Amino acid sequence: MNYIRELRELVGTRPIIMAGACVILIDDEGRLLLQQRTDNGLWGLPGGSMEPGENMKEVASRELFEEVGLEAEELELLDIFSGPELYYRYPHGDEVYNVVAAYICKEYSGIIKGDKAEVQDIRFFDLNKIPNQISPPDLPIITRFLNEVRS
Repeated sequence: MNYIRELRELVGTRPIIMAGACVILIDDEGRLLLQQRTDNGLWGLPGGSMEPGENMKEVASRELFEEVGLEAEELELLDIFSGPELYYRYPHGDEVYNVVAAYICKEYSGIIKGDKAEVQDIRFFDLNKIPNQISPPDLPIITRFLNEVRS
């Protein structure tokens, strides 16, 4: 089932409010996992939109597994993010105002393998060497996380 695809068939590219979740995954060396998206070439957090009947933790776990092949053992809510800074217009024209539950994950299992349809590269980055080319909706989330870690 793809709720967003079905919704888009009804409303076209007009702005919608999209609920979803993302995962700030930190490895044993304290590095942040980022994925490079295929649609815009920018780096971002594993995550995506909610399907009917899911709770936010389920969304985060599902998207982490679908996009990078890892299973979250434990998820800790960082915060819920929304507002104009989470507006995004996709390269194909769809517009969204994201409402995102951001979870921190330090315990996980599995082997990294990207969903080739959505992900062209996956890497761990030192927290002081995060790339500048971050997907706009993920920027406030990553910035908030880094500010909290550094304070």
